Amino acid sequence: MRERKTPAQSTATLSQVMVPYDANQYGNVHGGVIMRLMDEVAFVAASRHTHRNVVTVCIDSLSFENPVRIGDVVALKATLIYVGKTSMEIEVYVETERLKTGKIFPVATACLTMVALNEEGRPVEIPQLIPQTEKEKKKYAEAKSRREQKLRKLTTEDTELTENF
Repeated sequence: MRERKTPAQSTATLSQVMVPYDANQYGNVHGGVIMRLMDEVAFVAASRHTHRNVVTVCIDSLSFENPVRIGDVVALKATLIYVGKTSMEIEVYVETERLKTGKIFPVATACLTMVALNEEGRPVEIPQLIPQTEKEKKKYAEAKSRREQKLRKLTTEDTELTENF
C-alpha cells in the first residue's frame, strides 16, 4: 500500500516584497512574475508530498482580481487538493498586502497539475492524499471530477486526431 499524507503535511507558503525589477513602468507587477511565484510555491508543496523532483504539467485558468504594486508583499499558499497515481493537483491562492495601509486584497487562485519523476525522469507513483476536513473532501471531489473531464477530453482528441490521419 502507498504511503498516505494529509494536505496539511505538504502545504507551502511564500511571501515576497515586490521591487521595481518585478514591475512595468507604471508600478504594476508583471503577471508573469506572479505566475513564476505560483509555480515555485506549488513546486515546494508537491516536493514535500513526494520527496521527488516534480514538473508542472498544466495550470488551470488564471485570472487576476487585483493589481500587485511595487512595495506590496505578495503572499502565496499552496495546498495539495488531489493526488492520482503519479500526478497531483495543487491549489495556489495569492493575495497582496499594501504595507502602507495594511489592506489585503485577493490577487489570484489557480490549480497546477504536477507530476513526480524518478531519477530517470519517468513518472513515479506518489503517496495518496487523505483529505481531513469537509472543505478538503469537497475540493478533492471537485479536482477528481476535473481530472476525469480532462482525461475524457484527451481521449476524445486523440481519437479524433487518429481518425483524421
